[in-house]
Amino acid sequence: MRERTCALVVVGNEILSGKVQDSNAYFAARELRKIGVALQRIATIPDDLAVIAEEVAYCSQHFDLVITSGGVGPTHDDMTLEGVAIAFKRKLVRHPELEQLIRQHFRDRSLDAGLKMAEVPEGAILNTGGDIRFPTVQIENVYVLPGIPQLFESKLLALKERFTTDPYFMRAIYTQSSEDAIAEFLNACLKQFPALMLGSYPRIGHSEYRVKLTLESKDSDYLERAFAHLMELLPRDAVVKVE
Repeated sequence: MRERTCALVVVGNEILSGKVQDSNAYFAARELRKIGVALQRIATIPDDLAVIAEEVAYCSQHFDLVITSGGVGPTHDDMTLEGVAIAFKRKLVRHPELEQLIRQHFRDRSLDAGLKMAEVPEGAILNTGGDIRFPTVQIENVYVLPGIPQLFESKLLALKERFTTDPYFMRAIYTQSSEDAIAEFLNACLKQFPALMLGSYPRIGHSEYRVKLTLESKDSDYLERAFAHLMELLPRDAVVKVE
């Protein structure tokens, strides 16, 4: 089964200071999972060139895909593209296609700040798709997305087709037992099916169930065998619902 890993780098002092609540990480995790991509790292970092460069360089070397969120506007604290350029030891250059789009967009307004958004690491690729006006900048395996949730979401959805790999399959078991009461059964199931991704999620104050168990695999047959085995291990009166 094909595996594709991803890291998300969220850039912004506003996230770290609590001025803005990040929703892009949750959206990315959910959408990437749907297309079989394993989001294995989420790093939230400040508007600092050295930190951005260090994190992007690390993630580019250790993950198949890297997505950045934030820091791509026209203001002084928008420095993600410069940080990415440093990470890859490249110069920032003005991309003619981006410059044309920005000149059309700004028209009678001042271009001084706007043209900053046309500066990209040398050799960058522009990805178009969906109904987005401005393309997504790509440098090697790094995709630079804006932090505004509406723009981030539309750009990520436009890129999904190129990211798609073998999907995950999932089953869920809802139980009225506490985690400590079923831990031995979960351990026994993992001993028999070590490649299974098994999650246990307690829910406090929920009238229908106390713990939700999720079983995931890219091998549907393996998943179904693990599911059947765990169902045999769990006490019959513990299970209230399966999906």
